[in-house]
Amino acid sequence: MLKVGLTGGIGAGKSEVSRLLAESGAVLIDADRIAREVVAPGTPGLAAVVEAFGREVLAADGGLDRPRLGSIVFADPQKLAVLNAIVHPLVGARSRELEAAAPEDAVVVHDVPLLTENALAPLYDLVIVVDASPETQLDRLVRLRGMTEEDARARMAAQATREKRLEIADIVIDNDVSLQRLRERVREVWAELVRRARSGAPHAGAQE
Repeated sequence: MLKVGLTGGIGAGKSEVSRLLAESGAVLIDADRIAREVVAPGTPGLAAVVEAFGREVLAADGGLDRPRLGSIVFADPQKLAVLNAIVHPLVGARSRELEAAAPEDAVVVHDVPLLTENALAPLYDLVIVVDASPETQLDRLVRLRGMTEEDARARMAAQATREKRLEIADIVIDNDVSLQRLRERVREVWAELVRRARSGAPHAGAQE
C-alpha cells in the first residue's frame, strides 16, 4: 500500500485533482466528507460543536449550519482551534478505519485540506501539493463559489502559506493551467504513484 497525502490551499483545485486520481484507480479518503459525517445530526461530534459554539450554529433542520459556523471560526484563530480540536480526532480515527479496509496493493490518497497546518506529512509515504497562485485562488473562490472577497481572503489567511505547503511537497501539481493540462499532469503523477506502489519505493523527493 502506498499512502499519499493530498493537499492544497482553498481554491487551488485540489478537489478536481482528487477526483481525477480516484478515476485513475486511487482509493480516495476525503477528510472533508468525513468531517461532515462526524458532525451529522445525532452524532457526538455535533453535540460537542453545539456545546462549544451554541445552538446558533444549528440550521432549522437540526443539522450544522456550516456557513454560519465558518463565518465564526475563520475570523478567529482561537475559535478555529477549538473546532479543530473537536473534529480532527474524529476524522483521523475514521480515516484510519477506511485505510485499513483498502487492498494491500492500493494507492490510498488522503485528501486533507489542513495537512500542512496540522503537521500531518509524516503520516504519509509522500505528499502531493496542488498549487495555484493566490490570485487564482481568490478568483475561483469569488467567481466560482460565490464568496465575497473579504470572506475568501479570510479563509485563505486562516490556512498555511503557499510557501509552507510547498516545503512539505514531494510532488507538486501546478493548477495555474488549463483543465486539459491538469488532466495530463495527473496522469503522469498517477503513473509514478503506481510505479512506486509496485516497487515498494514510496518516497519521491521534491518534484516540480
